[in-house]
Amino acid sequence: MADGELFIYSNSYGGDWATNPGDPFAPGGKAQSWSRRVGSEEWAWGTDVIRGVNLGGWLVTEPFIVPALYEKYATVGGFAVIDEWMLCVAMGNNVAKELENHYATFITERDFAEIAAAGLNWVRIPIGFWAIDTMEHEPFLKSTSWTYFLKAIEWARKYGLRIYLDLHALPGSQNGWNHSGKGGSINFMNGVMGIANAQRTLTYIQILTEFVSQEQYRDVVCMLGIVNEIMWKTIGQTSIESFYYAAYDTIRNATGLGTGNGPYIALHDAFQGVICARNLTHVFATPTPSSFLSGSDRVVIDQHPVFVSKLISLFSIWLSGKIVHSLSEWAMATNRSSRVFGVTVGGEFSTAINDCGLWLNGVGSSPTSTDCAHWDDWEHYDQATIDDLKKVTLASMDALQNFFFWTWKIGNSTDLRKSSSPLWHYKLGLQRGWIPKDPREAVGHCASVLRASDVFDGRHPATAIGGATGTLSANQARAFPPATLSPSFSGTQMTLLPTYTATGTVKTLFAPTFSSAPSATVGTGWTNAKDQVLAYVPVEGCDYPNAWDSVNASLANTRCTGTKP
Repeated sequence: MADGELFIYSNSYGGDWATNPGDPFAPGGKAQSWSRRVGSEEWAWGTDVIRGVNLGGWLVTEPFIVPALYEKYATVGGFAVIDEWMLCVAMGNNVAKELENHYATFITERDFAEIAAAGLNWVRIPIGFWAIDTMEHEPFLKSTSWTYFLKAIEWARKYGLRIYLDLHALPGSQNGWNHSGKGGSINFMNGVMGIANAQRTLTYIQILTEFVSQEQYRDVVCMLGIVNEIMWKTIGQTSIESFYYAAYDTIRNATGLGTGNGPYIALHDAFQGVICARNLTHVFATPTPSSFLSGSDRVVIDQHPVFVSKLISLFSIWLSGKIVHSLSEWAMATNRSSRVFGVTVGGEFSTAINDCGLWLNGVGSSPTSTDCAHWDDWEHYDQATIDDLKKVTLASMDALQNFFFWTWKIGNSTDLRKSSSPLWHYKLGLQRGWIPKDPREAVGHCASVLRASDVFDGRHPATAIGGATGTLSANQARAFPPATLSPSFSGTQMTLLPTYTATGTVKTLFAPTFSSAPSATVGTGWTNAKDQVLAYVPVEGCDYPNAWDSVNASLANTRCTGTKP
């Protein structure tokens, strides 16, 4: 490895690693005999199956995934360190040193090798917008995490893994949870700064798209998620569709349409589920021209189904031998969505059947489950418990088909002196037995209860996999900004909301350097010279309310045009 560490790469599934020091963009490894080699073999959607894990807690920290990082600063400054915003504040002048040490040690090249050796072929990597840039008063460490994402591309290529790059944290917060960067209020497409934060995000999406669409990187970074777990009940359908359409337009304006032109675009289902979100995925009928984004070019629906909301009752159902029927609802919905809308993935799921685990629901939180002493004591699970948990894992994998387990690893707690949240810890489950050694073992667990009409035959709509133009009809368009905005803005109020102006210079992301190939063509960070859309920036001379805490801030009486009175 680059740091001089040596290890023996052992892959029982016919995989290999490949790297060419003189040509860092040459074809890479093959994760397993059944997975296509990165750089020389195209992924076949509908035939090839994504079996992946998330690298959660790495480039966007989460307290329950990296508890030791938060425990170290729990009592610093006299305030609660509950999210990355407050962690950066607590770290103060040490933020660069502390976070870079975390990036360099929590996930390394060896993890990528172990992921491929575990029979997996994709990784989903969450990043925060601060990998690109920050604005004044935001404490996040700017740009450093991008350096480590570039390492991830190199390691993924070497071991034959493909990447789903997930923009996990957006300006203002899209859900108010700690993994959006700052817990609390939702200021993305909601509240006084909702539009401005979304405009800023569109610029970041443009920058990411232009970089990963370059020929040097597009064979590894094959999917781009524009937002993680957006909050439907707060933001609302109209505003979510408005932003999704604007993001789609931004990406395809940069890449063009059809196979080979930029990444697949992943849209989170906003926790509506592919059964319930009919207006988003239209899974119950043949799409019509009015179905939102039907016929769009290479758009993926990303669902995050969880048991935790049903907890003990679902586990009891499963113990009586009936949980496969519950999971089959996931399978039927996924099959229908795959057949009617297009590629459908399970971007996050776990083996968890309760909410046990240190800080699973946030720093200082307590689980609702009453038997967590048992479930946290993973060292003493008996074989029957391990076997039962493995059934949950296998049935979940089979139901979602193209899946990303959340998450690859959970770091140790300094206070507990061990890893907590074991049912969210793929690597631990692999070692202890509730995660299968070969994820293909999951195939068939739902088949016994599926009707023939519910089975996906591998044929997506042509536009969903780049086989047609993907040009949307006029009635597919959604206005951005929308005509109304939550909590209650409409009419003249919409014209008074603060916005940014698309007049700024667009930043380009830096490329990696290779000491063994100093003259390698690494790209400029921009694939399409014709993409001349400028960056959204604050209007010079205008004052803006707090972008992270202004849901109900007072509106100005007149729109600021940049000239102060």
